[in-house]
Amino acid sequence: MIKLLDKPFKAFTIYALIILLVSIPIYFLVVDWIWVTEIDDNHEIIMERIENRFEQSHVSGHDLETILNTWNTLQPSSSITPITETFVSRDSIYEVTKYNEYEAEWDRFRGLQTVIKIDSKPYLLNIETNVEEAYETIFAIGLVTVVLYGLLVFGFIRLNRKISQSVWKPFDSTLTKLKSFDLSTSKEVIFEPTDIEEFQTLNQTISKLISENVSVYNQQKAFVANASHELQTPIALLKSKLDILFQDEKLSSDQSDLVNAIQVPLARLTRVNKNLLLLARIDASNFSDISDINFSEKVEKSEELLQDYIDEKKLSLQKNERGLCVFQCSQFLAETLVNNLLSNAIRHTFENGEVSVEWDEAGFSFKNSGKEGLNRDLLFKRFSISTTETTNSGLGLAIVKEICKQNSWEISYDFLDHFHVFSVRFGKF
Repeated sequence: MIKLLDKPFKAFTIYALIILLVSIPIYFLVVDWIWVTEIDDNHEIIMERIENRFEQSHVSGHDLETILNTWNTLQPSSSITPITETFVSRDSIYEVTKYNEYEAEWDRFRGLQTVIKIDSKPYLLNIETNVEEAYETIFAIGLVTVVLYGLLVFGFIRLNRKISQSVWKPFDSTLTKLKSFDLSTSKEVIFEPTDIEEFQTLNQTISKLISENVSVYNQQKAFVANASHELQTPIALLKSKLDILFQDEKLSSDQSDLVNAIQVPLARLTRVNKNLLLLARIDASNFSDISDINFSEKVEKSEELLQDYIDEKKLSLQKNERGLCVFQCSQFLAETLVNNLLSNAIRHTFENGEVSVEWDEAGFSFKNSGKEGLNRDLLFKRFSISTTETTNSGLGLAIVKEICKQNSWEISYDFLDHFHVFSVRFGKF
């Protein structure tokens, strides 16, 4: 994962590199053009000066010949040679590569060949100037480009960090508050004011969304609590009437079977209603009996409560204490947590299977033998049922999850070596 500002930074860096690489030959061509243009202009100036100087000095005859010989000897980069009147030559600008004896290397020369008048006679003037080496020019331009690119990237990085710290500070603050937001607490989220319009609009939209969701959540909690509470009395009456009906001696065999059939979904309804009331209480954090809980004692009590179920399935229950497990929790919630995890382990273990409970100072785990792993995405969701048990409400593990959440514990599931493993670790998520 990369940050938002790093996305355009990478593209900008690549773009800058491409532009600077393309600029190297362009720089070279421009500099070379300027260089040879200046040489050509300088040749024109030299030609005019030579012609004017000879014209002003009025040299002729033997003196002129002596001067020209001396000139040709002392000026290796230029030469003046006499030509006949019939010699026809246009001014020409040329380039030639030849061996430079002074620098002991092959160099590039820019030359001018033209006809001048000295003492009213035509002479062929040839001027050559060494052009700056191409590879030296390219090296210099390349070096400057690399330095500039390094400065450019360094500037991008510094600016990117500075912009990220200042401009995106309101966004980071909003993100931090959203990460710590818990819908179950129903607390209002107050975002820091900002002068950036987009972030201000984002904060207003999120605040409105949170407010609406908190309102709906509270309404749902109130509905579940009220509905479950109101269902208690009619369920109790229905069970009472069925018990009276079942005790009626005039009840036929078919009617007795029908009453038994009604009691099965009624037991499930009773269990669902009881668990919904419990979830409503957990959501409301309506527990004050907080004390030190000895986990081993709770396991013993839960084992006694579920012993008939264990015997019925002929299960082997093992308890492994690896350290003293004592934690602070509501007595009622601790009992509910242990009972739900143990009953869940028993429910998902086939006959003659194994169930084991392990605990230490950091937490505890329930293991039971199984054939294949359970769906992790549905395990802790309400009314997600992964068993054929007819009285199962689909709320047992959801209650376990809520109890762990309220106490800031971590609940996890694994399927290892044909064993379902539910582990509770103490501490923050």
